[in-house]
Amino acid sequence: MINKSQCLSYDDVLLVPQYSDIRSREEIDISSDLGKGISLRLPVLSSPMDTVTAAAMANCMNELGGAGVIHRYCTVEEQAELILSVRTRRLELMNDSTIGAAIGVTGDFMERAAAVHAAGADFFCIDVAHGHHILVREAIAAIRGAFGDSKHIMAGNVATLEGVNDLADWGADSARCNIGGGSICSTRIQTGHGLPGLDTIFRCAQTDRDIQIIADGGIKNSGDIVKALAAGADAVMIGSLLSGTSESPGEFYRETDGSHWKSYRGMASKEAQIDWRGKYSSLEGVAARVPHKGSATKVLKELERGIRSGFSYSGARNLQELWAKSEFVQQTNAGQTESKTHILTTAAKAI
Repeated sequence: MINKSQCLSYDDVLLVPQYSDIRSREEIDISSDLGKGISLRLPVLSSPMDTVTAAAMANCMNELGGAGVIHRYCTVEEQAELILSVRTRRLELMNDSTIGAAIGVTGDFMERAAAVHAAGADFFCIDVAHGHHILVREAIAAIRGAFGDSKHIMAGNVATLEGVNDLADWGADSARCNIGGGSICSTRIQTGHGLPGLDTIFRCAQTDRDIQIIADGGIKNSGDIVKALAAGADAVMIGSLLSGTSESPGEFYRETDGSHWKSYRGMASKEAQIDWRGKYSSLEGVAARVPHKGSATKVLKELERGIRSGFSYSGARNLQELWAKSEFVQQTNAGQTESKTHILTTAAKAI
């Protein structure tokens, strides 16, 4: 069967500006409640990649109202220690921040779940590339059996309404939605499977189940975050936007020309698989060096300002109003060019 329906990504659309009576962007509430005690003042989570989220990034996310998801590409004891250090920092600051822990679906995943739970993780993130899978169903059942219904389970990744509905029926509270859209992910190239990022959110957000939608992958700027939220996401998960920051655990490099770089890699890349498994199989990611960006705090505050501005252009004071008021239009290739700072592609020089 061939489905010829057109699929859209973030660059294919724009949001139509709406009437706004918002006098200050500080009036806007961009928070999102993911349920079971997981509430975000900033609707952003950092991706559980070993070059994105360890303790320093999670602490930064907490301080700004988002949430970090500690990666699982270390020993059980090391991940538990990272969780404990973030929890200790949270107690010192006496804030209501949130910390997540990634787990898999085979091997030591239940031992890992027990350890990070004991260390203070607020939610589990079942972290696999293809979340619409029997192993995910079995893992959710095992976790529910061990920890009950009060623990928030985030699962994924999925790209279809059927995938989201099944995750909800299996017991997940939130779903990471998008397959193959990350900047260093090659799943679509290697396997031929996936859906463009925004179209994935349009599809998944049609669910009638009690499950929250996390837009994960393909988000390049604050405008994409606003589009993802307007399309029905409850929050977004980002990796590349935080890669290269001081708080990311990627290795730091100083070149002879004085430039500074940090490592950033997909967890299905050859380099990552060899480091953590001693071998590699299907390669669905790449490894790279990205320019050092400085503080993640600066990056996140700039994203927050853009999100607030995006809500304002839609006349939305909160996420629910954004969903109600948003109107998407598709743009042509010429429109995409016009939407960018196109003077920098001609004779002008950036300063």
